[in-house]
Amino acid sequence: MLQLLHPLVRGLIHLIQPILVPLCFGLAWLLVALVFWSLWSAMRDAVSHAKQMHEIPCADCQFFTNSHYLKCPVHPNTALSTEAINCPDYQAASYSTLPDDEVARR
Repeated sequence: MLQLLHPLVRGLIHLIQPILVPLCFGLAWLLVALVFWSLWSAMRDAVSHAKQMHEIPCADCQFFTNSHYLKCPVHPNTALSTEAINCPDYQAASYSTLPDDEVARR
């Protein structure tokens, strides 16, 4: 059985041989292009995600506690997440509702 397939396989190899070199060349460059495209896409997504994370105002809010137990007493479920970007209760840490003499006593 194997002896019958040998001439058939040999003939098939001779038919495909002129096409193999350009085909492998093209596939190799396609692989290189896909790797670069994948890296570019990953970097673009990482930059986009980093920009979105830098819009989170929690660290500058006066209610932010910087404790890993309770980040924000006003909105503990959304603190330091993308949901906190447009927080209605955000107040800058330099802003205070107390009179100046009470702030000085603290």
